[in-house]
Parts: sequence; C-alpha cells; structure tokens
Amino acid sequence: MKKVINTRHAPAAIGPYSQAIDTGDTIFLSGQIGLEPQTTKLVSGGIELETRQVLDNIREVLGAAGLGFRDVVKTTVFLINLADFEIVNGVYGEHFTEEAPARSTVQVAALPRGALVEIEVIAKRP
Repeated sequence: MKKVINTRHAPAAIGPYSQAIDTGDTIFLSGQIGLEPQTTKLVSGGIELETRQVLDNIREVLGAAGLGFRDVVKTTVFLINLADFEIVNGVYGEHFTEEAPARSTVQVAALPRGALVEIEVIAKRP
C-alpha cells in the first residue's frame, strides 16, 4: 500500500514530491522548511520563527494522516549553521514533549528558498 498525503494547511510541494507517503503503518514526511502555507513564502524573522513554522507545517501533514507528534519515531534536522542548534532544539522540545523520537542533526551548505532549517519526519501508526 502506498497513499499520497497532501493537505492545503501545509505548503504545497515545490517540486516533484509529495508532502508525505503513507505505507499503512509508516508515514514518511518530506522535509519541511518555514514556508507559510497560504503564500508559500519563507517566514521572516530568523531561525526561531522559521523553526516554529516548520513544526506547524509538520503538525498539519501529520494531522492529515491522522497522526501527531507523539507518533513520530525519527527526525532529521538540517541546519545551515550549527550555531543555531540551541534555538532549534528549544523550539523542537516544545513539540516533542513526551517520548522524544530518534534524531539526527546535520549542517548543510544550502536549503531550498534560502531556508535556515529543514526537518523531515518518519512516523508510525500506533
């Protein structure tokens, strides 16, 4: 089984990919950057506001699959600057308040649309 998950409450894909793919018991979310769903423009105001928007977008895609942050088992965080780690980690911790998922964080040279942070997620159905 492979089902495409899309919601208008998160930014539309900016390339040939889906917001998420549901394989029945596992949902793979494409990386989200801090785009506002209505305008598809990157939020301004720095790393904290971008991270908040990224996690809002993830919440909406998870919700479209009938899931929430509690169902996330793995995340990968991509940062332009690892010096932003503490800020991102603080906002991230506000959303993953129960059993935190496994996570990798890496610094990258660039992200789409000049974003400072991107997060991808894997979730499991209970």
